Amino acid sequence: MKRNYVLHAWGKDFHWEGTGQMSIKTFRGGRALYEANGGYYSVEGNRYLLVNEGEYSLHIEEKEPVESFCLFFRSGFSSEVSRSLEASQDQLLTDPFKPVGEDGFFEKTYYIGPHLEERLRLTKQANLNRELEESFYPVMEAILADQTTIPQELERLSSLKRSTREELFKRLILANEYIRAYCQTALTLEDIARVACLSANHLLRTYRQLFGVTPKQHLLLYRMESAKRLLKESSTPYTEMAYDLGFTSSASFSRSFRQHTGLSPRQYFKKGDF
Repeated sequence: MKRNYVLHAWGKDFHWEGTGQMSIKTFRGGRALYEANGGYYSVEGNRYLLVNEGEYSLHIEEKEPVESFCLFFRSGFSSEVSRSLEASQDQLLTDPFKPVGEDGFFEKTYYIGPHLEERLRLTKQANLNRELEESFYPVMEAILADQTTIPQELERLSSLKRSTREELFKRLILANEYIRAYCQTALTLEDIARVACLSANHLLRTYRQLFGVTPKQHLLLYRMESAKRLLKESSTPYTEMAYDLGFTSSASFSRSFRQHTGLSPRQYFKKGDF
């Protein structure tokens, strides 16, 4: 399909795999797991996944229906919008339909900031009113704005030529997304290194350069974020919650939670400071 379009649906048990256009994926009320180009991604709540054109798979398995709102972009659309922002007025007037290069972003999940959230809200409204065409442009502008921080992140990987930094950045992103997607499981450093196609020592040394923490520290941070969300949104017993989060006992869960927040899970819940 060579046009921009939207998929807006609800489902709690769904699997799909195939080839798709460049797209962004958002989900409310649960999470979706994606596999694309060797990467594993968890998409939920306040994040969106940006994937390039190609093969990928989607899996949803939740107790309640999850709302999915995904935008698909025609080939060349992101480059066309990017040129309209970067070229001078003279250049745009002289050659308004100049062919642009191939589309392509770093595939990863991004935080949905207030600007993009508003653009997505308007697109959802436009979808209901069948007035979609114009709404895709400001959404792509917001996505391109999110890309402006990437060069600064690349600079953290110092003393390397640009092409090497970009390749290492891609692999470290694979490691980070894998940790975030499967933080509830007993991941080892070797598991994470294998997904990133890096040796364990190379991963450990460069991961800290980019993220400021080690893979294991990030794993624990993501577990704590999940724990806070569960304490806020569910009535799951603490012991069951501990095992769901990948801890071997409620005692180890409580100890880690207290080290992270200064409170036990029960105290945190009673305080209600969400």
